[in-house]
Amino acid sequence: MLLVAATLSCSSSSWLQGFVGPTNEITKFPDKRIPMLVLAQKKAKKTRKIILKEDVVDLGKRGQLVDVKAGYYRNFLLPTGKAQIVTPGLFKEMQMEEERIEAEKKRVKEEAQQLALIFETVGAFKVKRKGGKGRQIFGTVTAQDLVDIIKAQIQRDVDKRIVSLPEIRETGEYIAELKLHPEVTAQLRLNVYAN
Repeated sequence: MLLVAATLSCSSSSWLQGFVGPTNEITKFPDKRIPMLVLAQKKAKKTRKIILKEDVVDLGKRGQLVDVKAGYYRNFLLPTGKAQIVTPGLFKEMQMEEERIEAEKKRVKEEAQQLALIFETVGAFKVKRKGGKGRQIFGTVTAQDLVDIIKAQIQRDVDKRIVSLPEIRETGEYIAELKLHPEVTAQLRLNVYAN
């Protein structure tokens, strides 16, 4: 808090009469100066700690804890339902939700690592295609073909969007990649042969 002391001078008694009445009712000062103490304080920053209920451009993502000016919260975020003021109970609930989400992410990653280990220990998957001249085959081996083979051989459902295959137009051995998790990638060996 900033304190400022100032002395204001009264040059005429009319100014003083407006506040305290006629001059004969108060004690007169010989030099007509009244010492006054004026207190001033720095304007307090009015911010609110809020949690976002949905993504807000230039502010944050859903579930994030941020500080915003009181007017921004009162005039925009609250009426549109994009934020809520953080209370101790809500803060504790938010922390429990974050812990649950982190545990779920860890579980998903561990499952992906186990699945990658299964794929790498299986060995090579065999792909049979109708043969052409030399080593060439008719058509290509697609991601959907690989997904069907995986389902048939190890009874695991895999989304074809996570499969990355090189272009396969002839017989031989190839390596396919499955992006099971942002941090886990499995490599499969494919043996393509003609019948």
